Amino acid sequence: MDAIFEILAEPNRRRILDLLREGERAAGEIVSELAISQPGVSKHLRVLREGGLVGMRRDGQRRLYRLRPDGLAEVDQWLAPYRDFWSQKLDALEAHLKKES
Repeated sequence: MDAIFEILAEPNRRRILDLLREGERAAGEIVSELAISQPGVSKHLRVLREGGLVGMRRDGQRRLYRLRPDGLAEVDQWLAPYRDFWSQKLDALEAHLKKES
């Protein structure tokens, strides 16, 4: 689990995931959007691929990258108890506000 959080700790990798959330993109498009070097983007894409967060397919000379949401399942599972915690707090706040009005 720590490996996923180490991967996600890097801001440019999160930015790449945000871009891929909108749909499949070529590496060159990602370079243009992020305004960082092509080797830098390639390094981040490799780390994301190895972590199971991004998939890649070839289309002629281009490499197209896409988000692999199943790779984020581990993070989602880790966050589940926190969502439950906040849900309970928000439900209690809602009940309190209804009682006050």
